[in-house]
Amino acid sequence: MFIYPLIIVAIIAADQATKILVRSNIALGERIPVIGDWMNFTYIRNEGAAFSMFSGNVLVTIVLTSLLLVLCVALIIYEIKANDKGLALCLTCVLGGGLSNMFDRIYFGYVTDMISCGSFAIFNVADMFVTCGCIIAIFLILVGYKKEAHHE
Repeated sequence: MFIYPLIIVAIIAADQATKILVRSNIALGERIPVIGDWMNFTYIRNEGAAFSMFSGNVLVTIVLTSLLLVLCVALIIYEIKANDKGLALCLTCVLGGGLSNMFDRIYFGYVTDMISCGSFAIFNVADMFVTCGCIIAIFLILVGYKKEAHHE
């Protein structure tokens, strides 16, 4: 059970370290090619939630994110008690990424984003953990339901 807080701390540390590096070494709006034109480091300030929704309204993004993070904590506790470590780990990744972006919103009033791939929205390390955690959780839920259907 103590591994989950350590994972959250590691996610926050990795995300914040990359954001510090970007804010210290890349000018706002600067684009540095990494893999041709497909992948770039581009420093932007996202003042909204996912895909810049509610841009400019920090209070709304903080309130909505807080509600989602509380729900995530409740689900992690539920999954740990249900002994579903896979889903608990996925939700822990979502929580770690969400907390790190929440820190940015509270401290700076925006989230630092820097990874640009193709025509997809610019994102950060925390966003990767949130997205991957959600995708893998959905997969685990679907696989679990499929297994239950076969056992009935």
